[in-house]
Amino acid sequence: MYPYKATLILTVAFILFLPALLCAQITDKKSIVAKGAKVEKLGEGYSFTEGPAADSEGNVYFTDQPNDKILRWSASTGEISTFSDKTGRSNGLYFDAKGNLIAAADEKNQLWSFDKSGNPTVLVSDYEGNLLNGPNDLWIAPDGGMYITDPLYKRDYWTRNPQMQQDGQHLYYLSPDRSRMQRVDESLQQPNGIVGTPDGKKLYVADIGAGKTYVYDIMKDGTPTNKTLFAPMGSDGMTIDNQGNIYLTGKGVTVFNKAGEQIAHIPIDENWTANVTFGGKDRKTLFITAMDSVYGLQMKVKGGR
Repeated sequence: MYPYKATLILTVAFILFLPALLCAQITDKKSIVAKGAKVEKLGEGYSFTEGPAADSEGNVYFTDQPNDKILRWSASTGEISTFSDKTGRSNGLYFDAKGNLIAAADEKNQLWSFDKSGNPTVLVSDYEGNLLNGPNDLWIAPDGGMYITDPLYKRDYWTRNPQMQQDGQHLYYLSPDRSRMQRVDESLQQPNGIVGTPDGKKLYVADIGAGKTYVYDIMKDGTPTNKTLFAPMGSDGMTIDNQGNIYLTGKGVTVFNKAGEQIAHIPIDENWTANVTFGGKDRKTLFITAMDSVYGLQMKVKGGR
């Protein structure tokens, strides 16, 4: 092959491949990612990872829902172990103030609480006598009130009637004393990811069915009000950092500032990025669940709570 032909072929190949290279790069307008940091694979070999939540020591618990497991990533060693293999097909997770792991257990459309030894207790089994559709994700306010999204995703392991059990896919609120469950937004198409601010004043809810994410003000009685469009995209899961930036998932991780302006995008080499949280001893590890693997990225910012 003549040298000029080889050069031409290499040039054309590079031009064709350039868009893929550019797409794979992290965009970071506000320098929230640690200098020189790259996305690292922390674990693999699962069926579908979801629901990451960090405990007070920065260890991250996440679910492998098809295999009915909750796994634990150690902040000190990086090792991953099994926390529970009887989880009610848990999806979204969040720790309460007492260190209990609250789980959206959608095998029987319930909300569960696990103690530190992995023993479960059912917190919510129905709403006004009917099963929920399938609790998906949750966030716990500083006063202990819980916000729960309840979309419908039909599961092949359900033994119940797979049709919608409620009259729509709604957002729910469970009072701090866990005695009162109420609907707080019936206008969403398919609510999914959810997170609030550490001061308990604002709530972010992704309506993945509508392709939008909304922000609410939280009233003193826990009621979300003043629903406003925050970002023109939905999200499977989400988290918040100490600057108030919101992290949405789907095709990688997309970050918006408080004003709803996109400031960063973190591509993940998977078909779908399900969820995200901050973990590690300093809460500066962005822990990402995506398909059959989990990933980490070192950040300058740290988790908001």
